[in-house]
Amino acid sequence: MKSWPSIRVDRDAGVTAPAGFRAAGVAAGIKASGGPDLALVVNDGPEFTAAGVFTTNLVKAAPVLWSQEVLRHRRLRAVVLNSGGANAATGPGGFQDTHATAEKVAECLDTGAIEVAVCSTGLIGERLPMTAVLSGVDSAMKELDTTATAGLAAAGAVLTTDTHAKQAVARGDGWSIGGFAKGAGMLAPNMATMLAVLTTDAALTGEVLDTALRAATRVSFDRLDVDGGTSTNDTVLLLSSGTSGITPDEGEFTEALTAVSLDLVHQLRADAEGVTKEIDIVVRGAATERDAIAVGRTVAEDNLVKTALFGSDPNWGRIAMAVGRSGARVDPETLAIRVNGVTLCSGGSAAADRSAADLSGREVEIGIDLGLGDAEATILSTDLSHGYVEENSAYSS
Repeated sequence: MKSWPSIRVDRDAGVTAPAGFRAAGVAAGIKASGGPDLALVVNDGPEFTAAGVFTTNLVKAAPVLWSQEVLRHRRLRAVVLNSGGANAATGPGGFQDTHATAEKVAECLDTGAIEVAVCSTGLIGERLPMTAVLSGVDSAMKELDTTATAGLAAAGAVLTTDTHAKQAVARGDGWSIGGFAKGAGMLAPNMATMLAVLTTDAALTGEVLDTALRAATRVSFDRLDVDGGTSTNDTVLLLSSGTSGITPDEGEFTEALTAVSLDLVHQLRADAEGVTKEIDIVVRGAATERDAIAVGRTVAEDNLVKTALFGSDPNWGRIAMAVGRSGARVDPETLAIRVNGVTLCSGGSAAADRSAADLSGREVEIGIDLGLGDAEATILSTDLSHGYVEENSAYSS
């Protein structure tokens, strides 16, 4: 893909960086802690094109089912998001709650509920406190603003076990893309991540947005795998206001969108539950890209690999075991494994003393060469620490 030097990613702003967008984040009383728990992102136009990608988990939360249907029209005026409850596995009543939330936002904006997407995150299996949700919408409407502070407040209102808000912006020539994301656990996206909202003031059709979002997601959000858990609520939304009046080259826009998405993914990984190691699993020499992804994901999700890395142990044997059970085409005689630049396995056998690989730092790169083709893929992951286990054994809100 061509590189456009005018595009760079910063973290000084998010969804309100592109012109035409307002945002807010408030404490609605959904969380028992009393912290911020409801966010609103509003597109003031003149265009309202949108696209979305969602979880492939068959147990889909009510807001996912609602937003999937809404996005069929590739048009959105607003997105309302809540933390403190996933509204998943809540039956028809949960879907009615999602509909009521969209209706409330639509009423405030004098539009139709079909132009409002809904996202939720938190504990699965419990209904939301709708009095708090609906009053929270009123509060958020009063706080809507175009400032960077308002965008950051929206990013902060969707946090669960995250420790801080995550946002990013890429500025093109007269147009921009901004966004925020949340997610720290139950994080093995399959066409989306936990929750992410991306905005742009570029003037693009819904079809172009959809194509660009799927291309960006495929190599960013979909390549993060913290714990193998694909959430019931995974959602990534992209909204365009068209305010700039500029229609960038589709390749340039896709590259910028991918850059923002990747930056958000790196922020998600760095703040993952219990993380002490940030791991890049780079698979090369695969017969197909699907094989490369399968190998990378299997290594990323293997508890023996993850615990060895937590202990700073370059145990390449565990990596080889995971590669061999990945279901991908693998030949031990052509397999090579590198850990932080040191080749520890070649031709399926030891190539160096494992102590030669230094894992004392936070960043780890596992290089796997299957020697069977030209396809490659990189999966981003973390280790499995005491902190992860403790947090997830206690988490219930």
